[in-house]
This record gives sequence, C-alpha cells and structure tokens, in this order.
Amino acid sequence: MITVTMTINGNIVGPVDVDESVKMIDFLHEYQGLTGTKFGCGIGVCHACTIIVDDADGSSHTERTCINGVGNFNGKKLRTVEGHAKRNLMGQITALSPVQQTFVDHFSFQCGWCTSGFVNESTVLVEQLAKQPVDKAQVEDVIENALKNHICRCSGYRKYYVGLRDLVLSQPGLVK
Repeated sequence: MITVTMTINGNIVGPVDVDESVKMIDFLHEYQGLTGTKFGCGIGVCHACTIIVDDADGSSHTERTCINGVGNFNGKKLRTVEGHAKRNLMGQITALSPVQQTFVDHFSFQCGWCTSGFVNESTVLVEQLAKQPVDKAQVEDVIENALKNHICRCSGYRKYYVGLRDLVLSQPGLVK
C-alpha cells in the first residue's frame, strides 16, 4: 500500500491509501468517479487516457494514465477532461472550454473514446502558444507535432486538426 495526495481539477484528493499496483486510470475511475478519461489500448500507444499535469513552474504537460501507476502522480496538480468546462455553484456546466467548443463545432468526434486525450493535449498546446506564439505559417506543423501520437479509431483526425487550427488562428496572441 502507498498513500497518495494530489490535486485533481482544483480539488485536493487524499491522503488516500491505495495498492501501489493501481494504475492512474483506475484511480480516476474507481476511487474518484472521474470516468471521462478513457482506457484505450492499455499499453500507452493510443493516448486516449492522457491527462494534464500542471508543473510548479507554471508549465503543463500530458501524461498517459494507463501505463503510469497512481504513485507517479503523488503530490502533483492534475487536470482531467472533467475539469475544463466552466460550472456554476451547483456544478452545472455553463460553458465548454474553447478547445471543447471547437471540437463540438467541428463535429470532431464520432464515438468519443479518444476525445478526452485530444482535448487535454490540445489544451496544453493552446496554453503553450499563449506563452510562446508561433508564426502563422507554422500552425499546421505545430498541431501535427502535438497530436501525432493520438489515435482515433473512427478516423476523425482531420476534424480534430481543423478544429484546433481554427481555434488557434482565431484566438488573439497564439500566432504572430
């Protein structure tokens, strides 16, 4: 057994005693009731299980939860797909995040299994571009590089890429 404490979507979780063999995806689903992060391949290839880790220096990166044990996230600040939308005091969603909204507007997902991974990876990219904009001519390559490891079994890649491109090009300060 190990004891873990972390922050998930702004909420402090723990200390919680859990078997050290528990994968983070299982901790999210079974211990936290957060089922938006999807278990895809189980070997870290498809990236459906990707969540965001907010680093102490203000940067963020993504991590796969199907291949990483819960202990790897001890003491960290995390965001799952459930943490992006704005909610009112009663917990009802009042607005999707810009990334979620662009994917809805572009009908990016079909079955939705890969969507949480695409949302989280795209969110990190948009946040990085807000700090370090790229030339307009580089947008396509930057998006390709950010999303290249995500697998969509329904072949919805184009709609994810186009939605993200349109968002990046329409948001002030992301391109120069």
